[in-house]
Amino acid sequence: MHRLAVLAIAAGLAGCASTAVNDNYAQVQAMTRQSVGSEVKWLTNDDVRREAQADTDRLLSKPLSADDAVRIALAYSPSLQAMLYESAAEAAETSQSTRLPNPVFAFERLVRNEAGMREIEIGRVLSFSVLDLLLLPSRLRVADYRYQATRLTLASNVVQSATDARQAWVNAVASQQVLQYAEQVKATADAGAELARRMQAVGNFSKLQRAREQAFSADAVAQLARARQAARASRETLVRALGLNDTQASALTLPERLPDLPAAPKDEAVVAQASLDERLDVRMARASLEFTAREQGLTRVTSFVNGLELGIVHNSETGRPPQKGYNLELPLPIFDFGDAGRSRSQATYMVALNRTAQLAVVARSQVREGYAAYRTAYDLSRHYRDEIVPLRKTIAEENVLRYNGMLIGVFELLADSREQISSVMQAIEAQRDFWLADAALQATLIGKPVGGPALEASSSSSAAPAH
Repeated sequence: MHRLAVLAIAAGLAGCASTAVNDNYAQVQAMTRQSVGSEVKWLTNDDVRREAQADTDRLLSKPLSADDAVRIALAYSPSLQAMLYESAAEAAETSQSTRLPNPVFAFERLVRNEAGMREIEIGRVLSFSVLDLLLLPSRLRVADYRYQATRLTLASNVVQSATDARQAWVNAVASQQVLQYAEQVKATADAGAELARRMQAVGNFSKLQRAREQAFSADAVAQLARARQAARASRETLVRALGLNDTQASALTLPERLPDLPAAPKDEAVVAQASLDERLDVRMARASLEFTAREQGLTRVTSFVNGLELGIVHNSETGRPPQKGYNLELPLPIFDFGDAGRSRSQATYMVALNRTAQLAVVARSQVREGYAAYRTAYDLSRHYRDEIVPLRKTIAEENVLRYNGMLIGVFELLADSREQISSVMQAIEAQRDFWLADAALQATLIGKPVGGPALEASSSSSAAPAH
């Protein structure tokens, strides 16, 4: 009965390739919907491709949000579609590996002329691998591991694509904001340089004072050029992450500013309690460990017996009754006792065991590091929003009053305006770093750590010229 059940399973495997592919896709779709909050779409025919393109064009008809950027990346990007088809190919290959080798039919026809008599001998042999049949349950377990590995790898790639799209969107919007303020810096620098030129012309300004204003104006020109290139490069990075064509890239518009900070940061205790067992890399490592353990047991068997062939024989000869029977082929372990294979299998298991243990250490460390970067970025951005920018605004308002009372000159007023604009640019960079750190923390909790913001000292501020 056991053999009949195995044969029935083997027969059923003949048509399960497409089912395995669809099951893998459905499970990945469910995993990413839960972890990323957006749905993966597999464009398998022209109708769904046209529908995806129409949906993308509709989203691009208005300023693109971060969530919509992720949605496009997971439902339209050619790079993600390539990943889905690669996963389908791997699933089909795994399904193929579960099928038993086809039986082999051998036919021979021998003619013998003896004493004027012509005799014909015909031999027929139908053989198949008994060992493959006996090991079919093990092969099915191997296939199950490969299916699981394919799903987890694809889910990890989907998370990577979603994180790349979200971070590219953050960089693009922030670069656009910085560009706007860089243009304001240049405008004030140009105004100061022109005023300095006129005042020198009438003898109210020294050559050194005018040169300082012109130097600041020249620096502002270089800063504006860098800001324009940064905005252009970050926009193209977003276009590549979303997989947009030229027409769609031209239609892409972004919001004028980044989203506001959340009212409160995520609680560290809540983040620390996140189940690391659900991380994709941890699940992959544990699946690999279980597979290696099962494979070790299989190696103990195949190291002694690595082949067993059973054949059914039917021979017929002219004038003689047919011969029927069977033959059995079994390699003898004379030169290779399989000890090297068993040692390698045991060592491989210990490698997997220790790597799984190390991964648990790394995962918790990454979560702590990711949360520290997230919280630091949040505190810095809030500090700029609640302290530095309001103080700069107060200073600017007071200087306007002093200027109206003729207590300071126009150049002091322009210098203060530059400082205020510079602080706003740094506040934008801090807000950008927070949203990059937020995306990186989410990816870390899912099990696909990515690089977060460097949180280095900003270099966007330019010192006002001294007078």
